[in-house]
Amino acid sequence: MAAQRRNLMQSHQSWTDDLPLCQMCGVGTAPNCVYSPDGKGTQGHPNEDAHLRFRSEDGCFLYGVFNGYDGSRVASFASQCLTAELLLGQLKSSHTDNDVRRILTQAFDVVEKSYFETIDDALAEKAHLSNYVLPHNEERLKELELEVSGGATAAVALILNNKLYIANLGTNRVLLCKSSSDGQNQVLQIGRPHSTDNEDELQRLAALGVDSARVRQAGQIVGKSSTRRLGDYRVKLNYNEIDLLSAAKTKPIIAEPEIHGSQSLDSVSGFLLLMSEGLINALESAHGPEQANQEIVAMVAAELAQQNSLEAVAQSVVERVKRLHHDVYVSGRQRATYCSRHEDMTLLIRTLNYPLADGALTPTQGGRIYPVSVPYSNSQSTSKTSVTLSLVMPSQGTLTNGTNTASTLEEGTPTPGQSPTATLQSTNTQTQSSSSSSGDGSLFRQRGSQAAQPDETGRVPPYVDFTQFYELWSNDHCDGQSTQGGLGPQ
Repeated sequence: MAAQRRNLMQSHQSWTDDLPLCQMCGVGTAPNCVYSPDGKGTQGHPNEDAHLRFRSEDGCFLYGVFNGYDGSRVASFASQCLTAELLLGQLKSSHTDNDVRRILTQAFDVVEKSYFETIDDALAEKAHLSNYVLPHNEERLKELELEVSGGATAAVALILNNKLYIANLGTNRVLLCKSSSDGQNQVLQIGRPHSTDNEDELQRLAALGVDSARVRQAGQIVGKSSTRRLGDYRVKLNYNEIDLLSAAKTKPIIAEPEIHGSQSLDSVSGFLLLMSEGLINALESAHGPEQANQEIVAMVAAELAQQNSLEAVAQSVVERVKRLHHDVYVSGRQRATYCSRHEDMTLLIRTLNYPLADGALTPTQGGRIYPVSVPYSNSQSTSKTSVTLSLVMPSQGTLTNGTNTASTLEEGTPTPGQSPTATLQSTNTQTQSSSSSSGDGSLFRQRGSQAAQPDETGRVPPYVDFTQFYELWSNDHCDGQSTQGGLGPQ
């Protein structure tokens, strides 16, 4: 069996080639990027993320996002092996919640053991050559290190009998967004990241004899903040040689997922988001962690209102995050120092009785995206942050915006007193977490009840600054010719 797995790892054949893809989800990706001082980005290494999105003939759906590191080997293996362990007849509609949770846990265990079986020979050769310090061994040892190194974290969603189960391992993120009848979005983060600042994980490590205070202070274990991982032989087989982990009584970094569910999806309207660590880190680096969940949900809702392809929706959201991250870096603002680079980004969107736009306008159909900066404040902080929204100025027809809101914009210059409609709307969005109390979650705050006073010209200060929008619109439609007084309110 180990030989078969090794052969499959070395070939392009997948164990799951014959399984049908789920058409009710979309995936967006972006490779890692390192910015130079002038803002130009270059890819630092090949994309290491992986994902899966399959359905079985008996109505079982499986989705997953895998954040690989030090190579894509583990993430790719896990995405294939886990599918084979779950969708080839193992799950039955008659299974209870306990049965499903047990099968999910066992599947991760099989993936972990199977992966190490595929690198057994390479590890043995590496150990043997390490005993002999010879010049001709050095090159081979480097090759073997590349072959056996690397790991992955995983966020997996299973839908069986219209019930949702989440298996979380590591530092990816899962959000469930439920839309209410009044158009508001309730956001639930399912599970917490298994990281060096997770109190439960620190207590687990302390029970094994690890100095949790040192782990918290270090923030990383062999270069990663995750305390649960697939693969990574360094922390699985050689943990007693690692200073932070050397006191552990048993293996401290484990591949056991935390299972959440089941949660009934009957009468639920909304969407499920699986995000790699790279995506959420990029957004949090740009805007801070306080409103990241609400921001990503608002972006998804806005794109769902515009586009009728889930693949396009997911990719557009990833591109938005990538653009936000880059713009903060080149701006030189306070958070620019956190945005000099980002890792691979993956977003998987699964809709749940949530309508897509019907032939809605997209930028590729003649519209142009213009950035507009809108401030919002966090109820738990006195600081204010600016969110860059995208406004689409269509060439013709109707543009659907936000949630259940239609607006007709005709081709032409925006007139005084009339502003384009923002495609990113999220009012009174609430966030809940299984491990923290929920706040009021309002993403975009309304102006105070006291009206702003007009100046000597009779104008009041604008809430949204459309200066950049008017400049870009003018450049596109006036061919560089100046117009009397320029565009915008006079």
